[in-house]
Amino acid sequence: MSKISAADVGKLRKTTGAGMMDCKKALVEAEGDFDKAIDILRKKGQKIAEKRADRDSSEGAVVSKINAESTRGVVLSLNCETDFVAKNDTYVTMANKMADVALAHDTKESFLAAEYDTGITVQEKLIEQTGVIGEKIEIGGYEILEAPFVGSYIHGNKIGALVGLSTPIEGAAELAKSISMQVASMGATTLSYKDFDPEYVASETEARIAAIEKDNIELGRLGKTLKNVPLFISRSQLNDEILAKAEETIKEELKAEGKPEKIWDRILPGKLERFISDNTTLDHEKCLLDQRFIMDESKNVAEYVSTKGDVEVVSFKRISLV
Repeated sequence: MSKISAADVGKLRKTTGAGMMDCKKALVEAEGDFDKAIDILRKKGQKIAEKRADRDSSEGAVVSKINAESTRGVVLSLNCETDFVAKNDTYVTMANKMADVALAHDTKESFLAAEYDTGITVQEKLIEQTGVIGEKIEIGGYEILEAPFVGSYIHGNKIGALVGLSTPIEGAAELAKSISMQVASMGATTLSYKDFDPEYVASETEARIAAIEKDNIELGRLGKTLKNVPLFISRSQLNDEILAKAEETIKEELKAEGKPEKIWDRILPGKLERFISDNTTLDHEKCLLDQRFIMDESKNVAEYVSTKGDVEVVSFKRISLV
């Protein structure tokens, strides 16, 4: 029987991250053969991974990486079962190393098959660490973004966002980070109302109006102020004819209120803006460019970006574990 030294155990532990006793047992079983001991630990990880395959891995660490040219970024989540593991510095370090590898791969499948360390792929590392940690470890979300300028923001290792800008203007890094914070905080799902499918908008309109009308029945019973029932929920529904009709309705209201016609031009823009705001609630929730900017709620995101020069937000990605 080969003598197993503390140095051998330490080397194996550093290579695999496994506990000291597990490393010693593997080396004993492998009769001191270092590569065979690694294989023993990986097989142990595979067995544990099979047993924990149906476990919920909703905790983890979200990380991002941007290339040196700031033209490509990745955001991914390394998922596990408990927050205790997710907060471990070694675990977060592993997540960041995986993001370094991921930066060169367009798909999650390609990334998992890529080399993590000499002789071990990312997928094999995940299985190995499942055995080491004793929890299901896997890649959850995985997003790649390319643009003339890419920035990112990570909130508490739980939410990550990437934002692509149309051009690398001066101050692009700060702007991209600010908009990434918006994405992380407000959870937009699309860039603009122009991206919506008409069938989705129609279905959502019907559902939202029905929900408000149901709430109003109870509010009326309690003698409380009723909620406004919108005619529409997205700017995509407000064509020129509808806006013209809304303007005529506003003019009739001003006339009924006895407002002099000579001051209508000063009142109309604000009233029309309020009509649009009341009838675009879906855009405010789901569309990044139409959301109120969290750092200056007097502007929406598109208006804020326009103050920074000849630049636009062209794309974004978001991953969340909360």
